[in-house]
Amino acid sequence: MLVLEYKIKAKPQQYKAIDEAIRTVQFIRNKSIRYWMDAPKDSKINRFALNKYSTELRNEFSFVKDLNSMAVQAAAERGWLAISRFYDNCKSKKLGKKGFPRFQKDNRSVEYKTSGWSLHPTKRRITITDKKGIGELKLLGKWDIHQYPVKTIKRVRLVQRADGYYCQFAVDVECIDIQPKTGKEIGLDVGIESFYTDSTGHQELNPKFLRKAESDITHAQRRIYKKVKGSTGRRKARARYSRKHLRVSRQRNEHAKRLARNVCLSNDIIAYEDLRVANMLKNHCLAKSISDASWYQFRQWIEHFATKFGRLAVAVPPQYTSQECSQCKVIVKKSLSTRTHVCSCGLTLQRDWNAAINILRKAVSRDGQSRSNANGVATSTLLGASLVEQVATLKLESPRL
Repeated sequence: MLVLEYKIKAKPQQYKAIDEAIRTVQFIRNKSIRYWMDAPKDSKINRFALNKYSTELRNEFSFVKDLNSMAVQAAAERGWLAISRFYDNCKSKKLGKKGFPRFQKDNRSVEYKTSGWSLHPTKRRITITDKKGIGELKLLGKWDIHQYPVKTIKRVRLVQRADGYYCQFAVDVECIDIQPKTGKEIGLDVGIESFYTDSTGHQELNPKFLRKAESDITHAQRRIYKKVKGSTGRRKARARYSRKHLRVSRQRNEHAKRLARNVCLSNDIIAYEDLRVANMLKNHCLAKSISDASWYQFRQWIEHFATKFGRLAVAVPPQYTSQECSQCKVIVKKSLSTRTHVCSCGLTLQRDWNAAINILRKAVSRDGQSRSNANGVATSTLLGASLVEQVATLKLESPRL
């Protein structure tokens, strides 16, 4: 499944109509969750029951009826996605919070399936045909959607961001580009001091996008509270603040994407640690630096490009990769502040370099290979047929990649 994104150019009343459609989607999702919460214990609420309930909402509320019927179903499916995730966490006996469904307050997208929209013959304009009054929208972007038949477009999503509105097309095509073998293998150890250190000793610098933009973000945040609450000036200040965060988010994504693509093109086997980043963020001293490094996003892109290029991506257990000596396999205890590995066998290496060698060795062993399949897909969810069902959706590949 390929997702193509265009920026939307429209009139102010059309933007307001998109906002109204987005609020309607949020209303349907929240009503679906409330319907599930208020249902008797002996009743069985599933995806089909919520779809049936969404039809009742169309009959009860006129503003829901104005939205396309398939968009209403997609909104109900969002509620079921939150409910089913809660059920799965309970069945798997996940530790801590199970993710009980909560009511949404900040929805920013509306999703249409195969109806409710029509594409102009030039494929540079799209018309939303429901009764919300969105109408014809101009598409700005360099994506070449002309080469895909309209029948292959399975989803259309309108998304609101801090810098405008976007239109996403989910096209049912395979993203496979098998590359010739290189005969190389690499182990990666991510960190804060350097973005990653590989098994050859190369260290990629950590760009620290948030740290560099932190002063500007703080200044923009302070300007919000200097404006009168509810005023136009405060709304503009909040938009300015949101755009700065959006810029940092895009910088992280492009950086992780570029590095992951280069690594997957240059190596046949890519080994990395199977880190639980969500648990590591509980360390309040390092949470901001870990989030700024975007380790999990880097891992997602490695798995994506490994599948696309026919490589093998292997996630290995992180236990003792930093403590174990890569030469004699003796455990050398060291604190987090100790950045050099010194072993009694005479080996002296930078701590992360030693860990990267251990990660690669585990990957090529039988233990490491049993944790992945031949396509390089590990634990993350790649681009699927439904935009709603994606839990760890990858962002778009830029044209130059």
